[in-house]
Amino acid sequence: MGLTLISRRDPLASSQEQLRRLSAAKDCPPFEAKLATAGLQPLHAAGITVFQINVGKFCNQTCRHCHVDAGPERTEQMTRETAELCIRALSQTDIPTVDITGGAPELNPNFRWLVERARALGRQVIDRCNLTVLLLKPQAGLAEFLASNRVEMVASLPYFQSSQTDAQRGDGVFEKSILAMQMLNRLGYGVEGSGLSLNLVHNPVGAFLPAKQDAAEAQFRRELSRRHGVTFNHLYTITNMPISRFLEFLIESGNYEGYMERLANAFNPAAAAGVMCRYTLSVGWEGTLYDCDFNQMLDLPLANGTPRHIRDFDLAKLNGRRIVTANHCYGCTAGSGSSCGGAVT
Repeated sequence: MGLTLISRRDPLASSQEQLRRLSAAKDCPPFEAKLATAGLQPLHAAGITVFQINVGKFCNQTCRHCHVDAGPERTEQMTRETAELCIRALSQTDIPTVDITGGAPELNPNFRWLVERARALGRQVIDRCNLTVLLLKPQAGLAEFLASNRVEMVASLPYFQSSQTDAQRGDGVFEKSILAMQMLNRLGYGVEGSGLSLNLVHNPVGAFLPAKQDAAEAQFRRELSRRHGVTFNHLYTITNMPISRFLEFLIESGNYEGYMERLANAFNPAAAAGVMCRYTLSVGWEGTLYDCDFNQMLDLPLANGTPRHIRDFDLAKLNGRRIVTANHCYGCTAGSGSSCGGAVT
């Protein structure tokens, strides 16, 4: 049996059970109350600059922290029909960035088509990559395809040492990730002046908040270069979202209440004012619209009165929409906030 919540029939596979747990945290006031004290309630979108497409939950890894509950046994995949609706909607706008995520988005049979169509429209494309997917035999030539289309890589690497990374993402993942980054470097990714961006995402391996981004970036840059000859452009730090498999970890380890209290106490009004949902529209694998990928995993669609499916896309109605929030949103507003504009699975 796989390690996903849904394959184990875990109660937390239910988004309603996750929301119930989040709302019942003892020392964590409702997120909306914190927004009100900051003068931000209700939270509204401020236009759309990122069109995020989640192409499904199929992944070659089953990571301990995954907010998607992705894995090799998940079958949810965006169809060509829905992908075409995404491109049709995008073509009606001047939204500059297309952010493709999953699962492992590259494993969706429509991934390369989406990249090519988005690039043909002149949009920047981001691939949220787990790195190891680049080494799969059926994906031969994938890295070259990404480079030829000048796709920005946003890749997850929890730490610059194997023990912490493998503890979160699985045995052998760190070594494969290094091999993938070395391959990307040979293609020009992460090399100054190449125009090919390789950005890393660091999230803590445990129930605590991430280190300061500047310090973490300097440390990763020094250690990855010294140990493995790897270079990259930027490192983003993100807070682990208390949903799905990370929520399971928090509960099982006895860290749930303390973690939620820590997130609430670290609420930063400036981070709240700049959260990604204010400038992002998230499209689910079946075409449903969400404020962000986290809301998508909790089955929290857009607010009433707003188009809720990509077939009904209406930019004017979406640009200033009210953002749907709940207590998981503390994960994006703690400290300096999560700075990568979304999560990497």
